[in-house]
Amino acid sequence: MAGLTSSTIGRKYAMALSALFLLIFLILHLTTNLLSVLNKDAFNTASDFMGYNPFVQFLMQPILGFAVIFHFVMGFVLEIKNNKARPVKYAANNASVNSSWMSRNMIISGAVILAFLALHLYDFWLHEINYKYVEGLTPDAERFWPELHEKFADLWRVALYVISFVLLGLHLAHGFQSSFQSIGARHPKYTPVIKAFGTWYSILIPAGFIIVAVFHFITQ
Repeated sequence: MAGLTSSTIGRKYAMALSALFLLIFLILHLTTNLLSVLNKDAFNTASDFMGYNPFVQFLMQPILGFAVIFHFVMGFVLEIKNNKARPVKYAANNASVNSSWMSRNMIISGAVILAFLALHLYDFWLHEINYKYVEGLTPDAERFWPELHEKFADLWRVALYVISFVLLGLHLAHGFQSSFQSIGARHPKYTPVIKAFGTWYSILIPAGFIIVAVFHFITQ
């Protein structure tokens, strides 16, 4: 790992791998959350399985946490090193022509998403830790849907989630294709397909999460 992160190319490669892992996780996470819109019992069953499955809790969850922290740390490190290595600021290089606004501000959208993750962990992860390990309450497979539903009773929380998902979409719009390029997946035949898939991914994934939040708000 030290060798992989000791150079700029290595850090970009490592960050891309963590991004691809998180892209897969977002699909799985959205699929589970959409069950709360489609079928209450199915959502409770899926949540109960993941909430008490040792493989998910003690292996996959720590790996996910590491991937999230690693991805954001690498992002900030790369941004700092790029700024130090850049002799002339973007404004002097006609940045609006040479790159998109999103590609120049990935660090900003990333910071906002990181702040959102803190809220998300407070809303759900800390609650689970308290329920299972602090209070030691009896497992209840029917509690997950009501708990999720209750979280979106306040408009301000729904608004924060929606804004964060929009920024996530913008972040993904650039990050998806960039991740594939960083690992060398660049080819005249396949790059347009990756770019198109990334565009749809960056729209559908955030839109799916927004649907979940809005659904639970309007059905209070």
